[in-house]
Formats: sequence, C-alpha cells, structure tokens
Amino acid sequence: MTSSPALQRWLRRLPAYALLALCAAVVLFPLYVTFVYSLQPVAELVPGPAGLWPSDPQWGNYFSGGGALGDTSRPCHLLNANGLEAAPLTCYLTNSFIMSTVITAGQLVTSALAAYAFAFLRFPGRNALFGVFLATMMVPLEVAIIPNFQTVQWLGWTDTYPGLVAPFLATGFGTFLLRQYFMSIPRELRDAAEMDGYGNVRFLLSIVLPLARGALATLAVFAFLQAWNQYLWPLLVTNDPDMRTVQIGVAGETADIQRINVVFASTITAFLPMLVLVVAFQRYLVRGLFGGAIKG
Repeated sequence: MTSSPALQRWLRRLPAYALLALCAAVVLFPLYVTFVYSLQPVAELVPGPAGLWPSDPQWGNYFSGGGALGDTSRPCHLLNANGLEAAPLTCYLTNSFIMSTVITAGQLVTSALAAYAFAFLRFPGRNALFGVFLATMMVPLEVAIIPNFQTVQWLGWTDTYPGLVAPFLATGFGTFLLRQYFMSIPRELRDAAEMDGYGNVRFLLSIVLPLARGALATLAVFAFLQAWNQYLWPLLVTNDPDMRTVQIGVAGETADIQRINVVFASTITAFLPMLVLVVAFQRYLVRGLFGGAIKG
C-alpha cells in the first residue's frame, strides 16, 4: 500500500522534529523545575530535592502578603523576620518596567534619527562617523561604568529614574540595525517623496518608519530585554530599596533560605514579561533580523 505524499513528508521530517522536541525539553526543564519548586512548601525543599509535581500547590508563594508579589497596599521597603529586605516584587517590577520602557523608547527615537541620517543624508565624514558608532558596540559596559556613574552622581541622579536610564538611551547596535534596513529602501522612493514636497522629517515619519516596522519591533524587543535583565548598573546607582529593580530584588531574596520557595516564585514572575514579549513579537524578530541581513 502506497502512503500519501503528505505522510511521506511527515515521516521524513520526524527525526528533525524529534531532535527539536528533545532540545526544547532540555532547555525548558530547568524552567519547569523552578515553577514546580515555586509551588512547594519550604519543608519539602530544604531537606533535599522535591518531586517534579506539586502535590499541594502553594499559590500563596505568589500572591499572599509574604509571597513574591507581596502586599501592594504596604510600602515597598519592608523587612522580614531576619532583618533582610523583603520588598514586594511588585515594587521591583514597576521600577524595571518604567526603566525598560523609557530605555526602549529612547533607543527607538535616537536610533531611527541616526540611522536615517546615515542612510539618506550626505555629509562629510559620514562613513567615518558610522564607523565610530560601530566601534561603540565593542566597548563593554564595565569600561564606561565609572565615568557614567560619576556623571550621574554629579547630576544628582542617584536613586532616580533618569539615573537608571540615561546611559542607555542611545545604542550603536540600534543605529546599525535600522541603518541597514533603511538602506534597503529604494532611493527612487526618496526622490519621489522630494518631488512631492516631503521633507526629511515627513519622509521619515510617513514612509520610512512604517516600512521598517519589523526592524523597529526587533530593536524594541532587544532593548527591552537588555534593560530588563540589567543588574550591575541599577545596583550601582540605587541605594533606596524603593528604586531597586526586579533583578536586584530577586538576588536579594536568595539569602533567606526560609523563603526559598518565594525566591523561585520571584524568579518565575520576573521571567514572565520576557517570555510574553518574545512570544508576542517572535514573527517581527525573525523578519527584522533576516530582512536586514538579506536586503542590506
């Protein structure tokens, strides 16, 4: 009996699908264990490894007054029985969300303006200046962290949102990504817009940016995730617990072994925004990265 072509194609792809499923299971298993442990009582976690399925899920590890999200009606700066900082994760999440959103918006604006200049405008030293932009991508954060901190301290921006976001409002990566995409736009389109009386600002807002939605979404996701995962810079410029970000909040809870289940719950809670963002914008990520690589 001859099998159908669809079945034959499925059988040929079965080994690849099986390998991908195995790789996905290996990658997701630590996340699954973290989620299961976040629902376990401390008594089952401290003596040794707990089971891989919660027999009695403790959702209070997330939502109760002593859970990961804490009591939102109380001040952010709280102390637990051991004198350790136990601020509700809601406070940290709010700070991280504000910081990440402002950084993302700033990078989109500055990168779009700079990329437009490098792609469409003609001025002396354009290529050399673009090379300087690319060179900034090779400078690690640690090299500039001391002068950045001194500048923020001199401006009096410690323990403030401007201090958290100021060094990251522009990025060489974003300029490079958008410039490569803008270069794929036909020059004839710019000439036609000039004949219709479009200036640079109108051409950018009305034509270029709508065509570059995929690249903009790609940059927005990368910028948000990078800002959300920051640890060293927020730790350096914030001393007030009310201004700490989620990564510092989660790390600060690890010292209390009696709340280890809440630490796991905090880890899952801090991870969820990144997961939602990547899943929601996965199509734009692929289109933006590959579109710029192929066309540019």
